[in-house]
Amino acid sequence: MSYTVVLRMTSELAAPPAAPDDDRALGLAAAAGDVDAFAALYHRHAARVFTRLTRLIGPGPDREDVLQQVFLELHRALPGFRGDARLSTFLYRITVNVACDHLRRRLRRPIATDAIAVDDLIDHGLTPEAQVRARAELHQVFGLLERIKPDKRVAFVLVAVEGLSLDEAAELVGATPDAVKQRVLHARRELVAMIERAERRLSGRNA
Repeated sequence: MSYTVVLRMTSELAAPPAAPDDDRALGLAAAAGDVDAFAALYHRHAARVFTRLTRLIGPGPDREDVLQQVFLELHRALPGFRGDARLSTFLYRITVNVACDHLRRRLRRPIATDAIAVDDLIDHGLTPEAQVRARAELHQVFGLLERIKPDKRVAFVLVAVEGLSLDEAAELVGATPDAVKQRVLHARRELVAMIERAERRLSGRNA
């Protein structure tokens, strides 16, 4: 099954990136207490953050709450924003940290997959049969990711799904590139092992 390919469908949901110069001005204004500037940042970036949260924590019903937590953390952190880094990078780091914290709290607690959210991830240009397969694969892959520890899961999504370099992912999660590489390798091995076990069980039932 093409799990990584299916997950990459979520990249189609991202909104076009905002202009860095406009972001910087809005970020500095919001840091100075401008409520309208912060609202503008929210409207510019909420869709993209929501898409990233879908990849990181899955298409569950908790994404709206986590989205609000991301922007609450952004509001708290903005006084430290000086404009020397892109605001989108600043926000991306917060998104990853909030997602990691959320996954740790959710560990061992089953999470329902939002069927409507899964449908939103599917390329509706596919044939009806292909959409059914894609829907089933998405349910399976997010179910498998729930069984991987948060640090490894996030590293895998950042590198294998979002296509970040090890250095870029390391900066976001606050680890060394070697540590991120090991997390990605462990996550990939765990996913492959789970997929192989599932396929053996399926073959046994069909034998």
